[in-house]
Amino acid sequence: MNILNLEHVTKRYVSKPVLTDVTIGIEDTDRIGLVGINGTGKSTFLSIVAGTQEPDEGQVIMRNGLRIASLPQEPVFDNDRTLLENIVMQTGSRDEYWNTEGQVRSMLLRLGLADPECSPKTLSGGQKKRAALAAALLTPCDLLILDEPTNHLDLAMVTWLEEYLRGWKKALLLVTHDRYFLDAVTNETIELDRGGTYRYDGGYSEYLEMKQQRLDFALAAERKMAQLYKQDLAWMMRGARARSTKQKAHIQRFEALRDREKIVEERQVQLSALPSRLGNTVIEIEGISKGYQGKILFEDFSYLFGKTDRIGIIGPNGCGKTTLLRCIIGETEPDRGRVTIGQTVQIGTFSQENIMPDETLRVIDFIRETAEYIRTPEGLTSASAMCEKFLFDPEMQYAPIGKLSGGEKRRLCLLKVLMENPNVLVLDEPTNDLDIQTLQVLEDYLDHYAGVVVVVSHDRYFLDRVVTRIFAFDGSDPVLKQSEGGFTDYLRHFGAVPGEGGAVLSSREVKGAAAPDQAKPSSRDTWKKERTKKSLSYMEQREYDSIEGEIEALEEKISLLDEQMAASATDFVKLAEFSKEREEADALLEKKMERFMELQDLVDSFSST
Repeated sequence: MNILNLEHVTKRYVSKPVLTDVTIGIEDTDRIGLVGINGTGKSTFLSIVAGTQEPDEGQVIMRNGLRIASLPQEPVFDNDRTLLENIVMQTGSRDEYWNTEGQVRSMLLRLGLADPECSPKTLSGGQKKRAALAAALLTPCDLLILDEPTNHLDLAMVTWLEEYLRGWKKALLLVTHDRYFLDAVTNETIELDRGGTYRYDGGYSEYLEMKQQRLDFALAAERKMAQLYKQDLAWMMRGARARSTKQKAHIQRFEALRDREKIVEERQVQLSALPSRLGNTVIEIEGISKGYQGKILFEDFSYLFGKTDRIGIIGPNGCGKTTLLRCIIGETEPDRGRVTIGQTVQIGTFSQENIMPDETLRVIDFIRETAEYIRTPEGLTSASAMCEKFLFDPEMQYAPIGKLSGGEKRRLCLLKVLMENPNVLVLDEPTNDLDIQTLQVLEDYLDHYAGVVVVVSHDRYFLDRVVTRIFAFDGSDPVLKQSEGGFTDYLRHFGAVPGEGGAVLSSREVKGAAAPDQAKPSSRDTWKKERTKKSLSYMEQREYDSIEGEIEALEEKISLLDEQMAASATDFVKLAEFSKEREEADALLEKKMERFMELQDLVDSFSST
């Protein structure tokens, strides 16, 4: 059932349109992930749906009695009340205070906030965001809106929230950079791009596939229109005159083609650099320990960094991850032990504490403070060219930093750090406030980065994509665990995610954290364990005898469809039909292959007994 509609909604900031003539509906069972690069208006979209902002044009139509709960980017609390009182009031339960108090205390504890009687002014920004998340989750509603809910959550909290939202029965609309999270909890994706919206069925993985298909079709159609325009331009240049109805129509077509909105390939964030050479000694850690206020954070930790190490540091909030990071790079002295940093080491740090300059400073001037030129594999590249590769076009480069969105400012800080050409790159929670597109390109950049990477992150996808070794705090034991590989490998080795105060979630509980190949036994494995027969049944034997021929026929069909798609590259309609038919043939071939393997395993098992 439809519960909310945006009809022809437009929103501008100064002269810049953020949303343009957006019309979209939300059903009561929709679980929507909102994606788009920073600055495209994701938070604005959420605010308009939530009713905390008004559109400049258009309207938002809600079902009578619709209840909405939302997690904003910047939570606000009453500092004259306790945290507990704030949450109870925000959930609308003040008349049932005593009935709600236990739920609030439990939820706050789950999110790492053990003192509900504290004043909100004593909380950090991350703690306030977690408290606001508790309020949103406990507010009775028909539509739950979450803006970056995974920011400031540790791995155990993220995976708990993932499981919680999997069981959510009402409508859900959220923005997050966590790609595993999107795949686990959403069934639709809305992309914001140049003020408009595109809607796709499925989570993040399906969105990527369908978006590429849309772009391929659109570019094929654009090539055809460009060719028509070229032909019509030549006709006009020969001196066309509107002397007949046919010629008038031809001229109108030419004008429509000339004035059409051109489809261009999506700009990609691109950055490459040549880091300075590392000597034989990189960073040597010998038996370091550190504690605060009587609590030992880590003890007797040693490690010898290699020139191409990719290290991920994980653990619950407050366990000492950032402290360890600062000891490693020499910003903090350990209580015991020694850290030796090689003479050729040049460290670049990207963290939540990156200090932004005077917001009246222009974007280009901020980057030029680091370097006017940078040496890349392609040669010398100017600061302006680097800005443009990082999605700051000439107009944005000469705008004051204060006009950038929060995510764009983070992207700017990242660009500045990478332009310093460090040979040891330290990333402290790099995925917070960066859009997915920027994260993808950062990941690609790190693939070709000829230096050491040390990253603190709760983003499971980023860890799996970037790191080759994990250092893990478990929240109670000061001795760090080490694991080869990324996050999924760590989960496979130790079977649990470290949680707040030493609590852990087992791999069984953390269903969404594991990669698809280890999330649960395959249907084939389960089926094989249950089989106790000694031979194929009559129907299974018939299927086994014919399935190889069916597989060969499907492979021939796919080959023919590929030829037809190549021949129809300029016919958008036919291309779409052939592409859909090929997808169906691919899916059927995969099923047939899986079934063939099942039957072959059965035959093999009979012959071995």
